Amino acid sequence: MPEYKFDRVPLLDLQEEWKLIRTSVIDKVIEVLDSGQYILGDKVREFERRTANYLNVTYSLGTASGTDSLQLALKALDIGPGDEVITTPFTFFATAEVIAQEGATPVFADIEPSTYNIHPAKIEEAITNKTKAIVVVHLYGQVANMHEIMDIAHKYDLQVIEDACQAIGAEYNGKKAGTIGDVGCFSFFPTKNLGAFGDAGLVVTHQKDLYERIKRIRNHGSEQKYYHYEVGMNSRLDELQAAILLVKVSYLDTFLTKRKEIADRYTENFQDKITIPPMVKSREHTFHQYCIELDGREELISELKNHDIASAIYYPVPLHLQEAFRDLGYKEGDFPVAERVAKRIVALPIYPTLSKEKQDYVIDIVLDFLENNG
Repeated sequence: MPEYKFDRVPLLDLQEEWKLIRTSVIDKVIEVLDSGQYILGDKVREFERRTANYLNVTYSLGTASGTDSLQLALKALDIGPGDEVITTPFTFFATAEVIAQEGATPVFADIEPSTYNIHPAKIEEAITNKTKAIVVVHLYGQVANMHEIMDIAHKYDLQVIEDACQAIGAEYNGKKAGTIGDVGCFSFFPTKNLGAFGDAGLVVTHQKDLYERIKRIRNHGSEQKYYHYEVGMNSRLDELQAAILLVKVSYLDTFLTKRKEIADRYTENFQDKITIPPMVKSREHTFHQYCIELDGREELISELKNHDIASAIYYPVPLHLQEAFRDLGYKEGDFPVAERVAKRIVALPIYPTLSKEKQDYVIDIVLDFLENNG
């Protein structure tokens, strides 16, 4: 193995990214401070226009977080007590959390074994007369099978919310993730492919009525100051985060291209040796995470740690087995694919500024582990 000259390989390196954008971000932030506008000002409106153009969607609204974006979508679709919403058990907790917060019941459907996204056939099996919507997650940056999912939604007259929090910029048959269903939701948590310097989010739609409703709900149910038409939320994207995102969105496509190049190098070295992320025709992957799957995961994680290489598990416990959802009555074995993947998956370092030398080091350690533990 070659001699490598660096201290560690993080899972994500935001400090290197900061060096690239530092001057531009500081200039934008100063513009906000000089303006005295901190809530729903010019920077938010400009960012909403930029993202609408980038995603080729009619309406775009900044929010306080990706979680709030999902909750706003549910509220705008009048989903509440007595309703069921089908989603995946293999995702971040917020996807199902907001369904429960609205008083509706999360109903889980197992995932595709190759892409880890919700399986369309399993969605159809889970539909009842109480089903009102499907929340589709584009996990790790790969778009779900939206053609089949939309066909099912139309067949049963269901609403579709896209949780595209990990998939901004990914495309499905020429359409951007988040723009295919009724509502699309995005997160700009700092670790996302487009990340703010704190919590921030976005909701998009082609439907004017949903746009107007979400715009009202995010601002305490108000359209005119101190006149409130319904009980809403305080979920506004603030000017400082919008200013930062305006700088970073200019780098988005470049950074996504770098992620794909890094993913391709992993794949070239790992294919036929271990389970790697699939590339499905027409379902683009933008690699928010690069996850491999193997038995003996904990041993690999330990080996990586011994060589100062970070890794992570997304996600160790499927949602149907979380303590918070015990009352739903699910048990181990209900969703075997999600359960199997949760025991085997591990994420490797991937970020736009990851150097070839550092990636080669990761590759060498993983291949060495596989050779000695085959």
